[in-house]
Amino acid sequence: MSNNHHDSSHGSVKSYIVGFILSIILTVIPYYLVVHHAMDFDNLVLTVMAIAVLQLLVQVVYFLHLSFKGEEYSKTLSFIFTILVVLILVIGTIWIMWNLHENMMPGMTH
Repeated sequence: MSNNHHDSSHGSVKSYIVGFILSIILTVIPYYLVVHHAMDFDNLVLTVMAIAVLQLLVQVVYFLHLSFKGEEYSKTLSFIFTILVVLILVIGTIWIMWNLHENMMPGMTH
């Protein structure tokens, strides 16, 4: 095994710095919005969730180096499948728990 071997899936220093700066920005924005009560609760939750999705995409692209190019295609499809399974499990669990609560505690609805 050669010491000069460079895997194409590794990013450059510039890529890591850009990802790090974007991660910092996407962390500071929701923090500021929450601490300063910049909007009403419903809009705040939606905004923080949207920024969390952007944060996830930054992490995936800049740190996990997933893309639809070349060898990365199969890794990206595996990642998407994993996310899909996790979403099905989480959403299904919440749905089941909500229905159990509604059917087992009918007088407790708000």
